Amino acid sequence: MPATLPIDRDPILRAPRRRRLWWSLPLIGLIALTASLCLHASIGDYANSAQFVDGKFRNTTPKPANVPEPSAKVMWDFFFNKPKNTEPHAPVPVHTLTRAELDAAPDRSLYRLGHSTILLKLRGHWWLTDPVFSERASPVQWAGPKRFHAPPIAIDELPPIRGVLLSHDHYGHLDHAAIQALAGKVEVFLAPLGVGDRLAEWGVPKDKIRQFDWWQGADIAGLRLTFTPAQHFSGRGVRDGNRTLWGSWVIDDGQRRVFFSGDSGYFDGFAEIGRRFGPFDLTLMETGAYNVQWRYVHMQPEETVRAHQDLRGGWLLPIHNGTFDLSMHPWFEPFERVLALGDEHGIGIATPIMGERIDIDAPHAGERWWQSVVAESAAR
Repeated sequence: MPATLPIDRDPILRAPRRRRLWWSLPLIGLIALTASLCLHASIGDYANSAQFVDGKFRNTTPKPANVPEPSAKVMWDFFFNKPKNTEPHAPVPVHTLTRAELDAAPDRSLYRLGHSTILLKLRGHWWLTDPVFSERASPVQWAGPKRFHAPPIAIDELPPIRGVLLSHDHYGHLDHAAIQALAGKVEVFLAPLGVGDRLAEWGVPKDKIRQFDWWQGADIAGLRLTFTPAQHFSGRGVRDGNRTLWGSWVIDDGQRRVFFSGDSGYFDGFAEIGRRFGPFDLTLMETGAYNVQWRYVHMQPEETVRAHQDLRGGWLLPIHNGTFDLSMHPWFEPFERVLALGDEHGIGIATPIMGERIDIDAPHAGERWWQSVVAESAAR
């Protein structure tokens, strides 16, 4: 059985939401002020990129007129009227990984460490996607979305990492503290245009950083890695929106192909990626933190499955869920919805416990581990 790690919640966060209102307003103001200071003036000029227009990156598909803008009410409800079930109220099961276990892992092993952080062993080397190990996905560590569970392994216990694949610079995908801790352990950071500039400013040696536009790639350690489009946005402060690029990754070891979605709304780019690089043995697809008001940049589960089909995917492993409270839906809902859709369309859905090994050659469905957490939460 996996180890169960307790959720150490601040007493303040247990307080009734109405009683929290009075001190939440200045807290939000402080977070916003901190974020506003996160503009990095050293981000380069990428005018040679077709995606870079008037000093900012843009999506290929304009936002449809019938897609609603996130309203003030949505933001108000997000901070002050969230349902109780947007986060678990019982411990989330985690398989605690050890260095010895990873050293003994066969090739084409995959471990989900949380949110969109995936550890893969391919051709004898270890790779990480969007490494986030901090307690909060936030510009500060004293407020903001807090982890439901601890990472299955600490950074200092990881084996040497051949490379880190980054999809974009939002806090749930680019963790300043994790990048600094990984800098000496990682051989190369593969980043979207502009995101590599952030890494350099954080102290990562420039000779370890490679930056990519859409459809660009590299051959490293027996892998063909290609940075592919997504429909999203970027920024870490209120003044640096879309100064850096966002995207997805195709990971090809010559025999198996894995797709890592990063964050994206549904768009015809998935079909184009499928035509160029598919079929995929496994897709790691954003399935969570969605809302109908931001479907242009985050997929609903039905769109996740459609994108998987466009990619000509085999197995689907839903990510971007189960670690942080980033929307208004029940925290377990993404799993239930995508599994129902998988049954409907005959798609294998892998839902491993955090830290559980998945064999890329032969994925397995995994347990419906969240159901016991929901049941225990209801019994408390």
